[in-house]
Amino acid sequence: MPQTFLPIRRRGVIQSLSVAALMIPFLCTVTSARSEDWPQFRGTNSTGISASTKPLPVKFSATENVKWSANIGDGVGCPVVAAGRVFVSGMTDKTTVSLFAFDEATGKQLWQRNWPTGKLSEVHETNSQASATPAADADRVYFYFSTLGLLAVDAASGKDVWEQKLPTPFFVMKWGPGMSPVLYRDLVLFCQDDDLNPALYAFDKKTGKLRWKDERLDMAVNYSHPVISTANGRDDIVVAGTGMLIGYDPDTGKRRWFAKTLLRNIKTTPVCQDGIIYISVQSGGIANQWLASVDQVKTGNQDGKLDKKEIQAFVGETPVPEAFFKRTFDRGDLNHDGFLEGRELDIAFLHPDNFAGATFTQLGEKAAEQFIMAIRGGGEGDVTKTHLLWKHPTKHTDHIVSPFVADGRMFLLKEGGISTVFDIQKGIALRDPKRLGNNGSFFASPILGDGKIYLAGENGKVLVLKNSPEYEELASNDLGESIIATPAIADGALFIRTRTKLLSISASGAQ
Repeated sequence: MPQTFLPIRRRGVIQSLSVAALMIPFLCTVTSARSEDWPQFRGTNSTGISASTKPLPVKFSATENVKWSANIGDGVGCPVVAAGRVFVSGMTDKTTVSLFAFDEATGKQLWQRNWPTGKLSEVHETNSQASATPAADADRVYFYFSTLGLLAVDAASGKDVWEQKLPTPFFVMKWGPGMSPVLYRDLVLFCQDDDLNPALYAFDKKTGKLRWKDERLDMAVNYSHPVISTANGRDDIVVAGTGMLIGYDPDTGKRRWFAKTLLRNIKTTPVCQDGIIYISVQSGGIANQWLASVDQVKTGNQDGKLDKKEIQAFVGETPVPEAFFKRTFDRGDLNHDGFLEGRELDIAFLHPDNFAGATFTQLGEKAAEQFIMAIRGGGEGDVTKTHLLWKHPTKHTDHIVSPFVADGRMFLLKEGGISTVFDIQKGIALRDPKRLGNNGSFFASPILGDGKIYLAGENGKVLVLKNSPEYEELASNDLGESIIATPAIADGALFIRTRTKLLSISASGAQ
């Protein structure tokens, strides 16, 4: 049963400090990784900040300053680095997913594991079936795939250690899987907020034993990774979701606190620093989202309402589980006429205890809601009013790119290369929006190392900015292939996963 509290009913998915000083609490409490490691999505505690002081490159290309490269198949999962090894996944054919291990320094392939995937559901073209980022330490690599579940293999040999079968996720909107395991002390944390079985899991790193699980049936589809907030002398596992930010007890999985401050769904991952949780979010009203995606496309009849046949036609060959219709459609069909329209859409696709974000009548045809906010961690129960430090609407958040927080500033990047900067004390804008040198689309989140911020674009261009109040552009580097995955930093090198390749790039290039 999920661990909840009122008003949710029980029911059966950065300050002015040196970078080195900033990372100390994370290295002590989140993982036992080397300071040079980048062990999971966006590095230690998903901050996007490297503790390394080794020089990193400014100018590079698909050939210039490349130490080594490897073909790894199609994918959008990020590379990770632990104990001198680099791990990354890819689809090596249409029904095979592979996990690779390379020597960090030389690029020598240490091993490759291949798994047949079985039948796969269709995903959005920007996504890939190989969407998950592995997590790794010196002993094991933890890897998720939608039809396989969560796997742990030996980091040195790639041999099986343990596996946990998980429900295959179901997504009506075809966004597809996009979540990755993260590490905390002796736990592997995995959150999957899908349309059918949303849940947060905590597994024992060594054995794979399930320590605890929270069934997040009050959630819609989200793609936000768990992060660790340290406040009031304790650690909380913090997960953003539909309408709420939730703080979990790491030992029991009990929901310690919640803040009803979010929107219909969230794809960005918060950043924690000094007991404060910083969030950027963009989301639309649930009714308009469903109508635009299902009723307004070729499978719909554009009558402003939905029936089950229309939803099935939109999903395609994959049968829509009856459990999904029972939990959503049947709940919303108040007059039992077999259609959802108006307010019924909100009731169907938002949990009754978590009526989040703008509703059908509130949002109408307006654009998506967008906010930045800061919430103090370490609370108990409902902290919506007591721990919200500030919350400001803005036109310049992105629905996928996570915020970058360093030196007292929150830096946001959105579609078209538009950047904004806010003071983290009050959330006040520090300058007007500015369009950067790459005006394309962005899916990768900003990362920092050696005083440089790297912004990888879908068009294959990587901008390099100086980490300063002016964010001076130092270079624009074209790698010649689309980049969706957030790069990694370790031991004086950038590890960039393009759509089909992994490149190690350093200031000195090939040795």
